[in-house]
Amino acid sequence: MRGQTLGPTGVVVVTGASGGVGRATARAVAERGAAVALLARGREGLEGAAADVRRAGGRPLVVPVDVADAAALDEAGRRVEAELGPVTVWVNVAFASAFARFEDVSAEEFQRATEVTYLGYVHGTATALRLMRPRGAGRVVQVGSALAYRGIPLQAAYCGAKHAIQGFTESLRCELLAEHSAIHVTMVQLPAVNTPQFSWTLTRMPRRPQPVPPIYQPEVAAGAVRYAAEHPWRREWWVGTSTMLTIAANAIAPGLLDRYLARTGFDSQQTSEPTPSDAPADLFAPADRHQDFGAHGRFDDRSHAMDPQLWASRHHGAVVGGVGAMAAGAWLLARRR
Repeated sequence: MRGQTLGPTGVVVVTGASGGVGRATARAVAERGAAVALLARGREGLEGAAADVRRAGGRPLVVPVDVADAAALDEAGRRVEAELGPVTVWVNVAFASAFARFEDVSAEEFQRATEVTYLGYVHGTATALRLMRPRGAGRVVQVGSALAYRGIPLQAAYCGAKHAIQGFTESLRCELLAEHSAIHVTMVQLPAVNTPQFSWTLTRMPRRPQPVPPIYQPEVAAGAVRYAAEHPWRREWWVGTSTMLTIAANAIAPGLLDRYLARTGFDSQQTSEPTPSDAPADLFAPADRHQDFGAHGRFDDRSHAMDPQLWASRHHGAVVGGVGAMAAGAWLLARRR
């Protein structure tokens, strides 16, 4: 129903819920009173997320699972419905990747990143549809990135997976529309976010990885994901001015952007600090199995908690009306002169 919030009877599944955007999203939907199924691999992170959900007023269910395992994810979905009730919203967030030049990523590592980041969304969506189809209603939110449109150096596996999710989601959306289905699928394209991924993602760069500025707090992303879940008839949401500008620039001048990123994309993704020799890597095992990293990364002092583009994306009518009024006013003024 349009304009409807999740409400106290909603059941929301969040993959990748143990940290970062998934963790913040679980907290955001819990603030609406939803029951929240927390899916991820890291036990410590999941328990921390469950505590967050309780404090926010929601009801948590911890479900340790690897989203790359389709059968295990199906079993997780059945458990959620048995313990919490019918799934209202399924949010795909989980990913794993590597910060490295393509030639420095092994075939096994590239495959694993693809299985988690792309096929994890495919498996999660398939499970969600199997649960939702008997009721004929539901909402699937794919958490994407500006990198679903624009690849950047050092993140070939991640960019490839996000591009794949974009194409997969568009195909599925067309099929659901052809069926006149009341199951909605929407995608939220995020900017650079201050999450623990920059502390635990496998890296082979000499300096510690960082998000490309401007950086946003995970609560900005989580608020957009929750809004998308509550307004699922919109096919896609762009979060942050940087996302809008990146997608627009790639559509207008992709070759120019290739050259710009070739010059700037390496340094902008690394801090001045050397990479620690004992830096954790979560590609094959969760980094938060013994430690709770939370939702935030190491860049709080450089991260934004708001962006005017978010308001504009939610109020297209007001924006278009305002632009139209200014144009009409300029035309009348020109006539008088």
